[in-house]
Amino acid sequence: MRMDRMSTTDDRTEELIRLIGELMEREGVDLAREMLEGGYDPLALLGHCREAMELVGRRYDRGEYFLPELMLAGEMLKTIGDLAKPIILSAGLAHDRLGKIVIGTVHGDLHDIGKNIVTFMLEVNEFEVVDLGIDVPAATFISSIREHRPQVVGLSGFLTVAFNAMKETVDAIAAAGLRDSLKIMIGGGQVDEGVRTFTGADGFGLNAMEAVSLCRGWSGK
Repeated sequence: MRMDRMSTTDDRTEELIRLIGELMEREGVDLAREMLEGGYDPLALLGHCREAMELVGRRYDRGEYFLPELMLAGEMLKTIGDLAKPIILSAGLAHDRLGKIVIGTVHGDLHDIGKNIVTFMLEVNEFEVVDLGIDVPAATFISSIREHRPQVVGLSGFLTVAFNAMKETVDAIAAAGLRDSLKIMIGGGQVDEGVRTFTGADGFGLNAMEAVSLCRGWSGK
């Protein structure tokens, strides 16, 4: 007999992933809120969000989704993350972090959807992330590195003009004597191995999961 309402945790899990994957914002957020208010494990719920984001990423790679869809997915994940994080903190559920990462969109670029998705995915994967926002000058990266002592710095940029800013930021970090103490990854837009070589970064990610893989590799986890 077909059930019109989902009565099991597995049903709700699959439905949450589907709703996020299909960008049904109100329904997805409402279901996440209902699950959390019902005592659902917030860490497990964020894991389901990660699965949904992988689905969105595959659809983007296939040309089924475009930047507006990625922006919507990012907003959904941020909203759900904001619901889950207070519960995680108040319940003492947070695990020891794998490492600390400073991330920001470089000077001259105002795009943040890719950065926001990477930030969310890193947090879900148990990294502590310091998000500096958009249009971040090299001096701000340097002061943040000195303050937070991260293992990784992420430089994001969607526009091709951001590549020069990425190189300038990497060079400034080196000139400040901080380059050898951390890894630098870049991402966004048309980043590739050639851009990585040009900027002097240690690695690049074509999507959020590749960024997570880089950071996991560098942290030895």
